[in-house]
Amino acid sequence: MSHKQQYEKELEALEKNEGQLWEEFPGATDVGTPEEVPAAGVSQEACSSSASIQATPPRKANEGSGGEAEGDQSPSKAYLFSKFLLNSELRKKITDVVKFLSVKYMANEPVTKEEILKNVVQEYKNYYELVFKHACECMEVVFGIEVKEVDAFNHSYKLIKILDLTYDGQLSDDEGIPKTGLLVLILGVIYMEGNRAPEKKIWEVLNIVGVYPDQHDFICGNPRKFITEDLVLEKYLEYQLVPGSDPLCYEFLWGPRAHAETSKMKVLQFFCKVSGSNPTSFAALYMEALKDEEERAQAVLATDANPSAPDNSGSGDKPSSFSGPE
Repeated sequence: MSHKQQYEKELEALEKNEGQLWEEFPGATDVGTPEEVPAAGVSQEACSSSASIQATPPRKANEGSGGEAEGDQSPSKAYLFSKFLLNSELRKKITDVVKFLSVKYMANEPVTKEEILKNVVQEYKNYYELVFKHACECMEVVFGIEVKEVDAFNHSYKLIKILDLTYDGQLSDDEGIPKTGLLVLILGVIYMEGNRAPEKKIWEVLNIVGVYPDQHDFICGNPRKFITEDLVLEKYLEYQLVPGSDPLCYEFLWGPRAHAETSKMKVLQFFCKVSGSNPTSFAALYMEALKDEEERAQAVLATDANPSAPDNSGSGDKPSSFSGPE
């Protein structure tokens, strides 16, 4: 049997029965520590992180549902399949496509299937759909960039930030790598923790995807500074002392810019998409999101009726200083 035939057989077997993964593909249980790919600052570790996020179901998925939420798998099929792919020969191709898409995003250029096949996938063209699918998942979950098809006939795609967020973290002193993915993850954790999340909880979730407070990260540099200072200055997050806490501890809330640019429903839909769930499976969160949508619609109607009302979108001047824990 040729290598190609063997690989096709393995992929078919995995698609049919995820439960046999550990027996049929022992290599899938040990992804290891991927080496970083220098071009465009994209690493195979980043793609592995996207799989980890997919495997992290909302903490309150079962709240008000009376049982396990629909689509809530631990670990999920998407996670198992992604781990296998990242430990296979297609791993480098997936990472190369992510690199290529990242360059296109930073250059604000569209991309076509023909370009990807010619410049990246090449001899793996028979696996294009598989490689492209997982590369798009990595772009969306890790970097917060959606690969949106704009021309079905020519298979042309545009790269845009998810959830209507305007911030991508492309500051003058970094490499231009989008940071929207981390922001969306944090906003989601805050919402699912009851609209305020202890700092400890935020780091617990970020640790799962390989981001640690004082360990340099190739996406956001200094994670602690990025989350407790940069995103606060950008008004996406509020970082405050928990009243009466002893020992002192801090918590995160959505900032005014987050409220202005996205919504609880959009965040819930995104998390359900990457975890393979349905928003209605999370009864309490879904009802809260619906209520939020209604209030937003009423606010828009009120603004239309009174154009002179003040703008509370949170897009004003940034604060000149920040006070956090010593």
